[in-house]
Amino acid sequence: MLGLTRHGETIAAAGPERETLTGNARLRDVERPGHSSLNESSAVTGLNLPEPAPAIALTRLASYPWLVVGTVCLGNFMGQADASIVQLAMPAFEDAFDAPLGAVSWVAIGYVLAFGAALPAFARLAEIAGRKTMVLIGFALFGVFSACCGFAPDLPALIGFRILLGIAGALLGANSVVVIVNAVGPERRSEALGVQATAQAIGLSAGPALGGLLLGGFGWRSIFWIAVPVAAIATLLGWLIIPKTAKRLDERFDGLGALLLAPALAALLLAISEARNWGFSPPMIACLVAAPAFFAAFVWREVTTPAPLVHLRLFSIPAFSAGGVGVLLSYAMLYALFFALSFALVRGYHEPAFSAGLRLTIVPAALGLMAPFAGALAARRPRLIMLSGMAACVVSSLALARWLDGTPGSLLPVMGALALFGAGLGLFIAPNNGATIAAAPPDQSGVAGGLINLLRIFGGGLGVAVASATLALRLEAMTGSDRTSRAAAAPLLAAVGDVLILLAVVAAICAATALARQPKEAAA
Repeated sequence: MLGLTRHGETIAAAGPERETLTGNARLRDVERPGHSSLNESSAVTGLNLPEPAPAIALTRLASYPWLVVGTVCLGNFMGQADASIVQLAMPAFEDAFDAPLGAVSWVAIGYVLAFGAALPAFARLAEIAGRKTMVLIGFALFGVFSACCGFAPDLPALIGFRILLGIAGALLGANSVVVIVNAVGPERRSEALGVQATAQAIGLSAGPALGGLLLGGFGWRSIFWIAVPVAAIATLLGWLIIPKTAKRLDERFDGLGALLLAPALAALLLAISEARNWGFSPPMIACLVAAPAFFAAFVWREVTTPAPLVHLRLFSIPAFSAGGVGVLLSYAMLYALFFALSFALVRGYHEPAFSAGLRLTIVPAALGLMAPFAGALAARRPRLIMLSGMAACVVSSLALARWLDGTPGSLLPVMGALALFGAGLGLFIAPNNGATIAAAPPDQSGVAGGLINLLRIFGGGLGVAVASATLALRLEAMTGSDRTSRAAAAPLLAAVGDVLILLAVVAAICAATALARQPKEAAA
């Protein structure tokens, strides 16, 4: 389901040749004493996190491996539910803080930015220094920072806590797959990862409905507080159930690469989301210069260091590069749709938050139902299935742009178009992710999975940033203000329609990524 079961971690259960998104797993040369610095991949022998042993009584149970799987899946559920809940809450944030769209969108973008920037570093550190303690810290911090988000006194504080929450999410995301695989062994790996995918799908689908219920009954703060007891239970279960992990403290960590990735992503997303407000001003010029400069430095670092955070050489394979673009854009479409339709339903149709959430649930539900069939159908004709999926997304985006008129009679066709959009993404994402991993050498499938996960995360942030900027730009052009709370239904829905037309264009580009592959590569 969704290709969400790979988080940049080891896919093989054991062995010295394990591959992660860091690329070369083994130490190539020995760190000289006194020469550890950010200018070279430095050994982390000083980082030796203590790991509590699991409860002996539980380890003796025949079902113990599945207890581990279930515990880890709590984190997967929390992360996906959080992502979809926050999208629905955007109009509520705009009202609560009387803030423009560009500022409100950073509640979502800040989380994704921190998650994506921290994920490679935590994946590498966990591989070296152990995973269980990082998982426990991730669960605990997710609860703490979720509570802080609920108590945030203003929008800057909320964005700051969301960034910290993204770091906590990265601690969980960097460890979930490998903990699961190591617990069940290679013979039950597919079954266990299927359970994880189900947990993620349930979280993504339940998020809008649960968020609507909480927003309607208890206000926006409750959507963060609901994660606190879940995180507390997960921390306790993790302490008692998750096994201790092997450590490789003599290996190197690319500190400089970790420092270069975050400003590159931040500058890019700032330039997109603030383009309308900043114009061609010094801050915008600084972002336009900083983003490519930091990205270029990061790429140079990762292709020259013997122990990279991210194995970028896979992008020299054309089929992998085309698939990677498809991953990025398909997830950007998903989150852009959530963002735009939240405003359309709540502001344009004046729907209660719960009703709007139920309608948005149609998209991930259709995606989840279609993805397993798409994987099977794509075994022989992957490009045809992917093209069919993107054709469905083009048609549904244009139909939504036409049918969103604010009248009750249009809601039924709108829901049908949402279902078609979700089904189209399901037809594209599963075959595209599978073909992209297959394009990598077999011994680097774990590396490929990690890169796909990074692109998925970045795509979500990019989709929100672009949808926010487009919606604000078109709304201001029509009404003189970018505040959706001050706009009449007609211009607001017209602005959302422009976002949807842009999504149709993106879907066409996704289709082109499928056509760009050679038939034998697509069928791999």
